[in-house]
Amino acid sequence: MAEARQQAGAGTPGPLRLHVKTYGCQMNVYDSERMEAALVERGYGLTDDPGEADLVLLNTCHIREKAAEKVYSEIGRLRALKAARPGMVIGVAGCVAQAEGAEMLARAPAIDLVVGPQAYHRLPAMLERVARGERPVETDFPAEDKFDHLAPDARPRRAPSAFLTVQEGCDKFCAFCVVPYTRGAEMSRPVARVVAEAEALVAKGVREITLLGQNVNAYHGADGSGETGLAGLVRRLATIEGLERIRYTTSHPNDMDDDLIAAHGEVEKLMPYLHLPVQAGSDRVLKAMNRKHTAEGYLRLIERIRAARPDIALSGDFIVGFPGETEADFAQTLALVEAVGYAQAYSFKYSPRPGTPAAGREQVPEPVKAERLARLQALLSAQQQAFQASMVGRTLPVLIEKRGREAGQVAGRSPYLQAVHLEGTEALIGRVVPVRIAASAPNSLAGVLAA
Repeated sequence: MAEARQQAGAGTPGPLRLHVKTYGCQMNVYDSERMEAALVERGYGLTDDPGEADLVLLNTCHIREKAAEKVYSEIGRLRALKAARPGMVIGVAGCVAQAEGAEMLARAPAIDLVVGPQAYHRLPAMLERVARGERPVETDFPAEDKFDHLAPDARPRRAPSAFLTVQEGCDKFCAFCVVPYTRGAEMSRPVARVVAEAEALVAKGVREITLLGQNVNAYHGADGSGETGLAGLVRRLATIEGLERIRYTTSHPNDMDDDLIAAHGEVEKLMPYLHLPVQAGSDRVLKAMNRKHTAEGYLRLIERIRAARPDIALSGDFIVGFPGETEADFAQTLALVEAVGYAQAYSFKYSPRPGTPAAGREQVPEPVKAERLARLQALLSAQQQAFQASMVGRTLPVLIEKRGREAGQVAGRSPYLQAVHLEGTEALIGRVVPVRIAASAPNSLAGVLAA
């Protein structure tokens, strides 16, 4: 610990302090928790204030536009804190770290270490190297499984909902996406280890687990008698006593097999909410994106899923203004949205990612992208508000997750992942209770505890 204190340079008694800032997806949230657990085991305490931290980690995302520039802007702010706190260590983790690598050290001297998402189990050893005056970079894809080297979560209690990574990487190589380059090839964790981690979470108070993966429904994990897909894993997790809800994200249409579709109708604990990105409604654009599915195939898949689970709510992702997209192509996207009827969706203007096939293609003008995005979002918003309004008068089972923003109020999630607010005490936290929905808003519901 004395060496660690010298490494962080705090110079005062007490534990080292760690601040982690997380950008992007749920998988980054999970990764941040695992990094925290590994460092807490080695004597770090957590702080919400980077100005008090001996070690600041930025766990970055490379999906959105100008992601790297946002990280460098944050490094600029941290540089002033580091000047006032000699010895503060600044590390960059995640997908920007993977993409930029050693270039980050050259561009930002305040950075002490860079670690990619497949190598963060090496953080303790990297910090020892920092203490020796090095500036280590770990952005390879190690042969060893990082999950074999990560400390278990030492916290005695957890919030009622938790993320659990079961699959990483992507082999799809969509023309717009950096994930295959920053997360590597598809890899699935063994069933037994996923189940053990889920059981540990439930023992700490978790009642809902969301299984995570870049293409989570491509999961194929060894279970001692061969391999099982995501449906088999869901069925195994559903046998855990005390686990009341299971979700998964993010999925690819090409990996929705018959067994997983059937599981939606057969496994009561599997929630009736599915995020299934399509990205566009034009076959010409989908081919240019290298999505390997068609709009018609996607619509037929939705029909099969709804046949298995009629009350399922659907979410999706859409990219507007992909290189070469015409007004006719965009009209087909609007038609697909009309045909599906989404409970929620995410939509973005296309932005080039260096190193991806689409980055060098002729771009759709920004004003055209903006105008199309506004039309798409208006349609998606109308569908979401209609879905929200359809909940009024219904009684839904709600998992209460936390105190509300106002005194005497609690908040939770419906089976359809909607935020629900109601009057109640903290004694309800961690319980699934019946709530009669009294009012809807664009992003939340209000209700009362049902008798």
